[in-house]
Amino acid sequence: MKKDIKIPVVAKKDIIPFVLVTSLFGLWGFANAVTDPMVQAFKKVLELSNSEAAWVQMAFYGGYFCMALPAAMFMRKYSYKVGILIGLGLYATGALLFYPAAITEAFWFFCLGLYILTFGLAFLETAANPYALAMGAKETATQRLNLAQAFNPIGLIAGLFVAQQFVLKNLQSDDIEDFSALEEASKLLIKTSDLMVIRNPYVILGLVIIGVFVLFLISKMPQSKEAGAMPNLGSTFTALKQNKKYVLGVVAQVLYVGGQIMCWTYIYQYAEGIGISSVTAGYYQMVAFILFTVGRAVGTYLLKFMNAGKLLMWFSVFAMISVAGVIVLENIAGLYALVAVSFFMSLMFPTIYGIALGDLSEEQSKVGSAGLVMAIVGGALMPKLQGMVIDLGGNAVNDVKIMGLSEVNISFLLPLFCFFFIAYYGKLMGKNNEVVEAI
Repeated sequence: MKKDIKIPVVAKKDIIPFVLVTSLFGLWGFANAVTDPMVQAFKKVLELSNSEAAWVQMAFYGGYFCMALPAAMFMRKYSYKVGILIGLGLYATGALLFYPAAITEAFWFFCLGLYILTFGLAFLETAANPYALAMGAKETATQRLNLAQAFNPIGLIAGLFVAQQFVLKNLQSDDIEDFSALEEASKLLIKTSDLMVIRNPYVILGLVIIGVFVLFLISKMPQSKEAGAMPNLGSTFTALKQNKKYVLGVVAQVLYVGGQIMCWTYIYQYAEGIGISSVTAGYYQMVAFILFTVGRAVGTYLLKFMNAGKLLMWFSVFAMISVAGVIVLENIAGLYALVAVSFFMSLMFPTIYGIALGDLSEEQSKVGSAGLVMAIVGGALMPKLQGMVIDLGGNAVNDVKIMGLSEVNISFLLPLFCFFFIAYYGKLMGKNNEVVEAI
């Protein structure tokens, strides 16, 4: 009887390049995590409403949407490595723009820095996700991407630690109960000091990214298997548009990223509603990121034995149950439920990505990847919408009651809907996907 041959997740010859590429997942995770608390920070320092402060996320995730397709078009002609180098260059530039932004004290300047920074992240994600999928056999592609994405939560935890310990804890405006009631001269001094505190982690990050840029520049990276293949772009778009698995995958990714960012950004507002400070809320978000990391590892392991679509469906169902708890509970138990959502969200992004691109050729994946990265715009639009819901009664998070619940609780109906659609997508795709055999 012939012995079954197990397919390695990553071939030995590709281990070093794979490690380099997976480091990028941590770097954009750091940028995501260090930016989420900035919504609350800018709200305090610049005296913004919840929906005005949400422009931070609009700028951050809007940059993905605007640059993902140009990045994919660029990489049709050039290599993944060149795309990564451009991404790192834009990432560093955007981060370093926080230095002049802090000097001008203009909110739009900070948003511009984030917008350019995410131009770089769009290049990195458009390159790194399909590159990770291509570094081995198709049979292990989804598991390989989940493995690479496991480095993303490490960046998330590091970013949140920096935001909490070096930004939120040092904001003078957060220590004053009624900052808006201070004299104008006192407010200006505190504002100048606090904006410098917000600036510092981004400037240091920009310098680190320059170092990573040099490391990639001198490293030899494998070429794509179909390097040089350039089918007609129109036919590629037509093929993608007719692929139901891909089209629904893009929709699922829009809703996933929107749901994720809402659950992470507004953990601070939810905590505020039950009398918990931003610094303490940061500890709860840290636990959420740890659960996200554990969930990613558990999900990657389970993919060895379970259909990817069905596993996605079950994780989404449990995410819905957790969000339901967030909505109906108005105490610490609701905050626990909000933290628990992160465990079930952990599997979603790479699994949707792997399923959506699973049947595509290398050339189609380069363009298709752009659609999935553009889907990150969900993280720009949906938090803005949730901020508008929270502002229904005023700038506080619990000004009015809707059906007996605070508006901040009601706002979590948005991520509930997101996870419902993802569960539907997982169920639909679970009929076709095979179990991933890997070691």
